Amino acid sequence: MQNGAQNMNSVSGRLLGFVRVVVGGHVCDLAVQAVPFDSDGERAAGGFFVHEGQLGILVDEGAPAALVQAQIEKGTAEAIRHLSRKYLN
Repeated sequence: MQNGAQNMNSVSGRLLGFVRVVVGGHVCDLAVQAVPFDSDGERAAGGFFVHEGQLGILVDEGAPAALVQAQIEKGTAEAIRHLSRKYLN
């Protein structure tokens, strides 16, 4: 797994929408899914994930809208880094 990408055992959450990322002419539509997170206070929930070839972004379903937006932005940045390494190197 590369810089911030999470490896999930199973990915199933409430679909919120999609984020389209274009890197080097490759178009990737990332599903944004809301899932419950246990709050341990040590790391921010959410972010970009890779699971069996599926790419997406997870956000905390219990978070306020502003925090969900921040998680989507963070996940998008992580996805761009991941895809840049894959397609531009």
